[in-house]
Amino acid sequence: MATRKPRPKKCPDCKGVGEIAETVRVGSARKLRETADRQAALCLTCFGSGTAPTA
Repeated sequence: MATRKPRPKKCPDCKGVGEIAETVRVGSARKLRETADRQAALCLTCFGSGTAPTA
């Protein structure tokens, strides 16, 4: 009987999806304001893989 590999843990920041939602900011550098809109962004903790980073 072959042993199974343990499942990799999910990334704590993106919950295993690989994407997070970022707030959209508009305006110039001096008058930057946030809007109510959100956009998808790559999770920087797992780089979009959805698995927890290994130490």
